[in-house]
Amino acid sequence: MAIMITDECINCGACEPECPNTAIYEGGREWNWAGGTKLETVELEDGTAIDAKTAQAPVSDEFYYIVSGKCTECSGFHEEPQCAAVCPVDCCVPDPDMVEAKEELLAKKAWLHQEVEQE
Repeated sequence: MAIMITDECINCGACEPECPNTAIYEGGREWNWAGGTKLETVELEDGTAIDAKTAQAPVSDEFYYIVSGKCTECSGFHEEPQCAAVCPVDCCVPDPDMVEAKEELLAKKAWLHQEVEQE
């Protein structure tokens, strides 16, 4: 499951540099799929392909936020989500709307970083 930031966030920014996928952004800031990844194009749910550098609307205008499509809970990088480990107010919590198995998180990491299995 992806991590989310609750409205208890104090906007300290401690979480942002800890994310290996660059999935955390300051409130009000646009994001894109390319940041912190090797993605060049992304196919959206409606089948439309976009340039991964295309700016996307902020998820929150008030607080730091996590783009769930880029969050892997640090799977493949660390034993636990680093945003939650450094958050001084414990507002980085599992997102009940984005439940994913460990295998799904690792597959998402491989997709984000365009990791190809060696044969």
